[in-house]
Amino acid sequence: MDSVTKRQEMPPDGGYKTIPFKRVPARQFFSGYALIGGYLGMTAGAAYIYYLNCLQVQKEEIELRSGRIAIEPLLKAERDREYLKQLRRNRDEEAKLMANVEGWKVGTLYGEPIFKTRPDAFIEPKFHEYYMHTDLWSQKLRQYFVWLS
Repeated sequence: MDSVTKRQEMPPDGGYKTIPFKRVPARQFFSGYALIGGYLGMTAGAAYIYYLNCLQVQKEEIELRSGRIAIEPLLKAERDREYLKQLRRNRDEEAKLMANVEGWKVGTLYGEPIFKTRPDAFIEPKFHEYYMHTDLWSQKLRQYFVWLS
């Protein structure tokens, strides 16, 4: 066992390489002035594109608004027409229901006008009078604005 001699490790001949500990600056692709110029150029280009987009959106909004304004009288006329048709249906239903009652005149209470102060004026019916001959479910949907499909 004595034949094995212990040998201490020593540095290689000529020594170890030096350890790099100095700061290595990053490689510069652009100077500071070029970066600021690029930023300003990109901002100006984006602002111009944003301006063009705003003009397009404004034109579309004007066209939509004009369309709504143009169709509004038609929609109001259709709404009023349907309202009057429902009033006519209510009067027809009342006439059909009360056909067997003697002395009953449609729109009156046994021949007496309901509104005596303004006989020729249009008196808008109350909500429940308007929906009198519809089913309860439709009336409740309309009354409480529960929009179920």
